[in-house]
Amino acid sequence: MLKPKLVCWLKDLSRHDTSLVGGKNASLGEMIGRLGGRGVLVPDGFATTAEAYHLYLITNNLVTAISSNLNAYRKGKKTLRQTGEAIRRLVRRGRWPEELSREICLAYQELSNRFERNEVDVAVRSSATAEDLPEASFAGQQETFLNISGESELLNACQQCYASLFTDRAISYRETQGFDHMQVALSIGVQKMVRSDQASAGVMFTLDTESGFPDVIVIDAAWGLGENVVQGNIIPDSYRVFKPLLDAPEYVPILSKSLGTKAQKMIYSRHSGRSTLNIRTSAYERQNFVLNDSEILQLARSAIVIEQHYGTAMDIEWAKDGPSEKLFIVQARPETVQSKKQSEHYKSFRLTQKGELLLTGLAIGESIAAGPAQVIQSPNEIESFEAGNILVTGMTDPDWVPVMKKAAGIITDHGGRTSHAAIVSRELGVTAIVGTGNGTTTLKTGQIVTLCCAEGEQGKVYNGRLDYEETEIDLAGLPRLRTQIMLNIASPEAAFRWWRLPCQGIGLARMEFIINDIIKVHPMALVHYDNLKDRDVKIEIDALAQQYPDKKEYFIDKLAQGIATIASSQYPHPVIVRMSDFKTNEYANLIGGHLFEFKEENPMLGFRGASRYYSVNYRAGFALECAAIKKVRETIGLSNVIVMIPFCRTLTEADKVLELMAENGLARGTGGLEVYVMVEIPSNVILAEEFAKRFDGFSIGSNDLTQLTLGVDRDSEVLKELFDERDPAVKSFIEHAIQSANRTGTKIGICGQAPSDYPEFADFLVKTGIDSISLNPDSVIGVIHRLGNLERNSQN
Repeated sequence: MLKPKLVCWLKDLSRHDTSLVGGKNASLGEMIGRLGGRGVLVPDGFATTAEAYHLYLITNNLVTAISSNLNAYRKGKKTLRQTGEAIRRLVRRGRWPEELSREICLAYQELSNRFERNEVDVAVRSSATAEDLPEASFAGQQETFLNISGESELLNACQQCYASLFTDRAISYRETQGFDHMQVALSIGVQKMVRSDQASAGVMFTLDTESGFPDVIVIDAAWGLGENVVQGNIIPDSYRVFKPLLDAPEYVPILSKSLGTKAQKMIYSRHSGRSTLNIRTSAYERQNFVLNDSEILQLARSAIVIEQHYGTAMDIEWAKDGPSEKLFIVQARPETVQSKKQSEHYKSFRLTQKGELLLTGLAIGESIAAGPAQVIQSPNEIESFEAGNILVTGMTDPDWVPVMKKAAGIITDHGGRTSHAAIVSRELGVTAIVGTGNGTTTLKTGQIVTLCCAEGEQGKVYNGRLDYEETEIDLAGLPRLRTQIMLNIASPEAAFRWWRLPCQGIGLARMEFIINDIIKVHPMALVHYDNLKDRDVKIEIDALAQQYPDKKEYFIDKLAQGIATIASSQYPHPVIVRMSDFKTNEYANLIGGHLFEFKEENPMLGFRGASRYYSVNYRAGFALECAAIKKVRETIGLSNVIVMIPFCRTLTEADKVLELMAENGLARGTGGLEVYVMVEIPSNVILAEEFAKRFDGFSIGSNDLTQLTLGVDRDSEVLKELFDERDPAVKSFIEHAIQSANRTGTKIGICGQAPSDYPEFADFLVKTGIDSISLNPDSVIGVIHRLGNLERNSQN
């Protein structure tokens, strides 16, 4: 009879050894053996086997005792807490089988020798045989121990790992999933500690965690050990990287970088018997990004290698070693939420009522929930939680899972997209907003609130119970159209939400939203920052752009990141980005705007669109817009971006703008750059064939075209009955524009509101010969069905 194997070196394991060493350790072995040659670094180490665990139980006669306690729990004779405590105490009090302790210590000695240490510092992690399988989630139910050194500490940590197989949360989960407790074993992974206490660590996913968009990698990062990111103790930095361009060395496809507060970091400790300790981060650490661009791209490329090898989206933990500055992968497991969703059927939510905004944070998921808040400050209060309430707490860990299952929604003060609260909320399908900062102090128990995660990346908590709509979207069986259907998108946060819609690009990406909601500063205030006399304005700018010595770079960076996020969602389809079209009164509302804008009686017909770009009053601001577009196309690599000029009144004005764009590195035709113009002024229609000589395409702006054709202020309440894009005069102009475009071979589409509001207007456009229709996302499915019938009937 073969002697059972008790300890294995990770390099000798593969993903087929899950039953031997659990999913976590099998995956580590797989990566060491198969991916090391492709640049994926995994710390060296060894693992105890399932046989070793069973030997421990048998040696200490624990099987019967554990089963007895579990039976008492099922019969209601013991609470979950009593059961877990009793079993864990039994396991911790066990003695080590001599053969097993000897093999563990020998392997530890060998590992120490490999690193030329007497007692090498190690991470000791649990790996259950039913953990990290696609159908069995809730990883992290067992314990991890960091900064362990010496045989005595190691054996103690291993005992604690065995005991952690019977945490309350693990018992509850196996009962719910129908796993036989005694058929689940535990393997212990022992790896050389990555000294991320002297550097950084975090988590990454190979898809967008909220929408399931598959072409991005999301990376969260914090100073020190990675436990603070996993547990949600802090708000980490967050980065998004665009996968399809990672193979192109000439590009830096980082879509966005978000600075987290990172209030504390976990480091090594040898005080009071603790192996780790949280300390406050320095001002420098809080104000600067954890990773540089090169490190972000290196991690992203490792993530792609891992995802391609496993053939599925992955949830990965990483750590940077301070002394060597190398980046290591310390865990990798299949992503278990978005990858299991059906791509043809999903739900869309929309608030139909306005309310008082109380809090904001990171939106987890895309749904809406409402109910009474219940503030829980301590795990000791968990049992008082009432099902159907909104759980409000500082952070969660695996002990909170039973109460999270009962919550209608979850709000936390701390945590990022890869924190425990975020991951478990997704798995449970519970609406959650994490990292609000002050949810536990702002909200009161019993207060009725509405959680909205349907307005983009930012989750919002409103006072009261607001009305909302829930719509089932079915993409199956949609007709294929000759007419190109595109999207109107304003917010980068919302772009990924609609990636599943059967569209062929974005017909209107509004730059104004990014400037107003993300940048918030008037571009000329950044251009003239050094000469600003208004101290309050400078203070506001400094708070937003503290990382940028040259404040102009803040505008360029943030605008480029917003545009790139939108453009990536439809890559390689065309994404038409309209240059800024604020009116003077809107520009004045930006930080510092009052210093550079003047009052106009009718801003709608005033200093806006193309006329601003070549004016001495805004020329330098337009240069920043051009620099952002240039960065998106040439540095990030999203060459699918098309530039569109709004409110271009005359041919002379068109020539001036095109010349100025060329001066700023955006020459039409160079590098495949296309430039479109909005058709929204009668002069654009009347002289359409002349405008076609200067531009590659037209986009009809039906709102402005209607108000200028009918002489109706589109914002007038008194005249709102007269404002109608379906008026014969407006339709005549649109028909003329389409016919002119068709005669000159110029692409033409529409990005105005009319096709979204009036389906019959879309019919008119198709019959007239328009090339593309850009719609609001919630109109896409209905319009596709209608146009499918129209095109089908026209063939009969």
